[in-house]
Amino acid sequence: MRTSRWRVVVYALVLLTGFLTALPNLFNPAQLANWPAFLPTRQVALGLDLKGGSHLVLEIDTAAMIAERLEIARDDVTTALRKAHIATDNIQISKDQVIVTLPDAKDHDAALDALKDLTNAQVDTPRHGSTAEFVITTPRDNSIYIALSEQGIRNRVDASAQQSLEIIRSRIDQIGVSEPTIQRIGSDRVLVQLPGIQDPSQVRKLLGSTAKLGFHMLADRNGTDRRDSSILTVKDKDGQSYHLHRTPALSGDHLTDAHAGFDPQSHQPVVNFRFDTAGAAKFADITRANVGKPFAIVLDNEVLSAPVIREVITGGSGQISGSFTVGETTTLSALLRAGSLPAPMTVIEERTVGPDLGADAIEMGLYTGLIGLALVTGLMFFLYGRWGLIANLALGLNVMLTFGALGLMGATLTLPGIAGIVLGIGLAVDANVLINERIREETKRGLSAFMALDSGFKRAYATIVDSNITTLIATALLFEFGSGPVRGFAITMGLGILISMFTAVAVVRVIMTEIVWRTRMKKLVIEPLWRFMPEKTSISFMRARFLGIGMSLLLSAISIGLFFKPGLDYGVDFKGGIQIEVAGGNLDDGSSPLDLGTLRQGLSTLGLGDVSLQDIGKDDHILIRVERQPGGEQAQTAVVETVKKAVQSIDPAADFKRTEVVGPKVSGELAQSGVSAVIFASLAMLGYIWWRFEWPFAVGAIVTLVLDVTKTIGFFAVMGLDFNLTAIAALLTLIGYSVNDKVVVYDRMRENLRLYRKMPMREIIDMSINQSLARCLFTSLTTLFAMVPMAIWGGSAVESFAVPMVFGVVIATTSSIYIAAPILLFLDTWRQKQRQKHVGLASETNDEPMIEASTSQQ
Repeated sequence: MRTSRWRVVVYALVLLTGFLTALPNLFNPAQLANWPAFLPTRQVALGLDLKGGSHLVLEIDTAAMIAERLEIARDDVTTALRKAHIATDNIQISKDQVIVTLPDAKDHDAALDALKDLTNAQVDTPRHGSTAEFVITTPRDNSIYIALSEQGIRNRVDASAQQSLEIIRSRIDQIGVSEPTIQRIGSDRVLVQLPGIQDPSQVRKLLGSTAKLGFHMLADRNGTDRRDSSILTVKDKDGQSYHLHRTPALSGDHLTDAHAGFDPQSHQPVVNFRFDTAGAAKFADITRANVGKPFAIVLDNEVLSAPVIREVITGGSGQISGSFTVGETTTLSALLRAGSLPAPMTVIEERTVGPDLGADAIEMGLYTGLIGLALVTGLMFFLYGRWGLIANLALGLNVMLTFGALGLMGATLTLPGIAGIVLGIGLAVDANVLINERIREETKRGLSAFMALDSGFKRAYATIVDSNITTLIATALLFEFGSGPVRGFAITMGLGILISMFTAVAVVRVIMTEIVWRTRMKKLVIEPLWRFMPEKTSISFMRARFLGIGMSLLLSAISIGLFFKPGLDYGVDFKGGIQIEVAGGNLDDGSSPLDLGTLRQGLSTLGLGDVSLQDIGKDDHILIRVERQPGGEQAQTAVVETVKKAVQSIDPAADFKRTEVVGPKVSGELAQSGVSAVIFASLAMLGYIWWRFEWPFAVGAIVTLVLDVTKTIGFFAVMGLDFNLTAIAALLTLIGYSVNDKVVVYDRMRENLRLYRKMPMREIIDMSINQSLARCLFTSLTTLFAMVPMAIWGGSAVESFAVPMVFGVVIATTSSIYIAAPILLFLDTWRQKQRQKHVGLASETNDEPMIEASTSQQ
């Protein structure tokens, strides 16, 4: 029977849409500018690891925000009580609250009445509405405690994050970065990605600075009571201290313009600024009343300069000087133009990739991808002849539609994303292998071409769905718990799997049906070009079940021991710290002055704790790892400049290819999310298999999965591979692949349980494994062919994924036969004994299998 014409039309439209959306990726922007307006022109965006740039995550410093708000509240309380003529013994900040101590309890009610404007203050946000900002308690008659409410803090953080997003966007616009990505993540964080920016030090200052500018009058040093809360002591960058009035005489909110320039007399870099009308009037009054007195220009609690007022300044403009460099005046003027952040922000994560390294990553990704594609397509042609060419066509359509979908979604392609596409190439042919093997079986049963084709697709469909859903579970959890490039991997692999359901099942079926109909084929013969394994095997796998389980338990026990000693080599993702890839500059004779010995000696004097160096295999490329520094997130980013200066003192021409800085807070979150993803993926697959089959199948799969994962972790320990987010991606993918492989064998067992109800379970298991052996081996080969080139030539960025995946595929394939199946046999034997014990069945019922297909599948 031919395929419905409408179905063919729908499939053709889907493929045409995919082709048109993927096509722009083959052309440059200049060529796309001349395309007709009705054609799509959006290209897949490249991640920073492919085109170079800086990735920063900033977090609102909630503690500092609370402290600053309490400082303002204390000043407001002081002012309100003075206006009400209410005396106080003390007004201080302690344990995140303002404590007012009254000399006389009878003033308590009057004080509360004087503070009612403060206590009735509301915080408004679009998402949470209005709420009281402060909570007032009176534990003693002569004391009043004023603290920020929890909801008030949350609302203020929310409002600050939204306002900070706009200010950061304005600051980035000031320095002219093309196509930046600035978005809010979570409740209190902002993600900033800056293509083309390889030195984020100035950007870090630009984004991390609160930029709160104030003009303060200096207090009399000799007559100042150091305990006076109205007096603020601030230092300049040289360490000199200044005693200032806490409340600024004029705030930077009145600035209308600021730009870098040079002093006409000293020719030193300065920042010229201008006030608005109200600010100009205030500035004139201040200078008129304080001629001959010094005043300080303060930015973020640091004195920039403290000039003496020589004359009245009425023009509303001024100048900030302070031994600045040209770059510092440019950054400072950009900060002042964009305005101040509502709360301090800390850079908690920073990753930088140079353009050369990004170009290398693209080249390696394409190179290894094409090799993997060539190996997979060659194997399919070798296994299935001309029918393998149809599978290869479906594979090409899969890649095309994946790029088209990425373009439509506006997704970003990263290096792990390329790895996801390459792995998807290996997994996508699994459906074709299952279909071709099923058709081959149906043909041997004597069915005609159309009957064999129809039956083969129907019998393979349930297995394809089950096996792909298990992989998609792992992919979905990887996306949920992953971040950045790891999410890119999950997106591309998930898309590849979903699209393969269309290309391998729907499109291939239409093509094969059309060929059979047009050629009037009587018998559908699918044969390999050269048979390298017997057409039918009858291996008794269960004879080796004790040996298989024993070896697996032994290897897993050894792996657990390796996990504790020597342990895993955790990357900066999980333990925090700094990782810098540096390439030495070439001398006239072609050599590089930068080597491990010289660099180790130079860095050992910095006092940064454990500093490890590794030659990563490229010409003159050295990986520097610095342990997590005490002092929180800011301490990590500060050490980057120290390390870079030390390297440049050894080799001024050194080129910093890649920088990663992860603070302790982010590393802890990443570690927790990685472990959670692995656990939840395992539980989700356990539940799915339990639902689709029966509990013995689920137990067999989960026990085998634990053994597979422990051996893979042991492999990480033995090989000394980085255990980072990419490694978690490898583990989750391996979990999906391992369960995928077991589902195929389980599905055949379930089918045989229906057909041979009186056959002993051991024989059913052996028969099922032999029947699905070709599929298991061929799918493993295609996956290996796709991953081996990446494992060999993919580089350090994907090494933690590709290398363990090659090991994991081999482990998962063998465990399906020698671990999962024996566990199922043991559980069946146990169930038979339990049933005999409780029901008292006769001994002749021992041969009847007790594990049956679940009723939902009948």
